[in-house]
Amino acid sequence: MSVTMPEKGRAWDELKKEMEERGAHDAKWREGKTAVYVFNAGPEVAKVQKEAYTMYMSENGLGPLAFPSLKQMEEEVISMALSLLHGPEGATGAITSGGTDSITMALKTARDYARASGRAKTKANIVLPRSAHPAFEKAAHMMDIEVRRVAINETSYEADPAAMKKVIDADTVMMVGSAPNFPHGIIDPIAELGKVAAEKGVWLHVDACVGGYFAPFARMNGVDVPPFDFEVPAVHSMSADLHKYGYAAKGASSVLFRSAELYQYMPFDTDDWSGARMITPTLAGTRPGGAIAAAWAVMNFLGVEGYREKQGAVCATRAKIQEGVKKLGFEILGDPKLGLLAFRHPEVDAYALWGKLLERGWFTSITTEPPSLHLMLSPFHAEVADQYLADIEAGMAEIRAGNAGEKREARYS
Repeated sequence: MSVTMPEKGRAWDELKKEMEERGAHDAKWREGKTAVYVFNAGPEVAKVQKEAYTMYMSENGLGPLAFPSLKQMEEEVISMALSLLHGPEGATGAITSGGTDSITMALKTARDYARASGRAKTKANIVLPRSAHPAFEKAAHMMDIEVRRVAINETSYEADPAAMKKVIDADTVMMVGSAPNFPHGIIDPIAELGKVAAEKGVWLHVDACVGGYFAPFARMNGVDVPPFDFEVPAVHSMSADLHKYGYAAKGASSVLFRSAELYQYMPFDTDDWSGARMITPTLAGTRPGGAIAAAWAVMNFLGVEGYREKQGAVCATRAKIQEGVKKLGFEILGDPKLGLLAFRHPEVDAYALWGKLLERGWFTSITTEPPSLHLMLSPFHAEVADQYLADIEAGMAEIRAGNAGEKREARYS
């Protein structure tokens, strides 16, 4: 398709109508039928997101001297994050555009720290469990770092610290644990990974893009959340997405470091050009002020009490769906504690059932190892959990009756 810019502009009312028509066939997230990509915390939070974002939509996080308000809001968001995640005195970080940005900057920082410490001068590798997010592979590809993925525990779906230890060598710049991992919703044994990292003298990164702004409140609500953050002494850095369970507007994540000494290896700083000195803390230069402002506003709007309520609702919905699918004969993968879960049936093809759910308007995700249905729940899903379970049962009945329909491929793109 070839599109050229119109010679004359069009009226906004006309454009708005066309945009609404184009979106008519998108995933029905406002109806609660989407359990990936969107985190629906309700209309009140959405209102705060939008109004805070538009207030600062023209401001640029690249210029802290020009926009000290953004600098102050970013510092306060990072401080609140560190207070939730047991950040020690001197811990610091930055707001990024998303989890991939956070992970990329953490790996870049670990690589440069290793080089400064006399390690990995000519080559480098990263050790991570099979379940770790592909963003690590993407970052490693850009930096020409070898990726060493290690099989996970086949029963608990956790990372295997002993197996990871075996592949660490003098060129390892980082090892990774997830809290939780995306495919199964399982928190890796971060304390055990920390022991390996300390013994080997390796940087340990915890990918808490999903759980960083969920697990602390789940723990406050009585969920048995194991140590996963800076509470573990060997954890050097963390990634935690504000636009996931922080309920901020996209795109906003945070990358956090145990100390300013570690953080100093993250920013890009150059004056070797015809312009003024350029310092950027993250992968992006320009950073939308709206994303920073919305994150600050939502965190202050909800507060601890509000987050506890939202995350409590998500946990309750997850437990309800777990119980419901178990009654239908499904097996839950591992022991999910937060808002993610994956489940499979011994007799029903997961991908065929995913297709049946899609026909009923549900846009969810899948896990491929093993083939399973996968949910990333939001507070709004409490209102549609019964319908989801009913549609699963109906879809299973159709498949068993021989009407499997066309298998579809679920992708993240």
